[in-house]
Amino acid sequence: MLLHSPSSTSIPLTPSISRCFPYNQPSCSSHRRLNVKSMAKQTGEEVSTNGIAEKLAIAGGLIATPVIGWSLYTLKTSGCGLPPGPAGSIGALEGVSYLAVVGIVGWSLYTKSKTGSGLPNGPFGLLGAVEGLSYLSLVAILVVFGLQFYQQGSLPGPVPVPGDQCFG
Repeated sequence: MLLHSPSSTSIPLTPSISRCFPYNQPSCSSHRRLNVKSMAKQTGEEVSTNGIAEKLAIAGGLIATPVIGWSLYTLKTSGCGLPPGPAGSIGALEGVSYLAVVGIVGWSLYTKSKTGSGLPNGPFGLLGAVEGLSYLSLVAILVVFGLQFYQQGSLPGPVPVPGDQCFG
């Protein structure tokens, strides 16, 4: 992929004063121009802008962040996570959502350490939005889990066990 600057830049070249001053030549009074064009190539190590990983992260993040919000609200109000649902599907969605957010934040931190900036914006800026929402979700997770641990002394387990206060 070649990147072109919006227009070529002209840099005037002035001849050396010591060479032109004593001779007072007409060629020394005129300015020559040097046209500079900037071009960069994308290497194979850089992230492509339409990769499958980006699309999966966008879809996963857009689904995961509301599920985590629902889960954290339920945890804060009832002391339990989301109910298992039919065949454990809601509980599984909850667990996968937490993993997706941690994965997106991890990918963002890795990219930040390698390139100095976060994830690319992606199509319509959705990947950048998912990245930001994932960081906000991670902060909310830490706050609600911390409050839950401080108030209850523990967090509910990921799998309901018999005799447990949550769905046991």
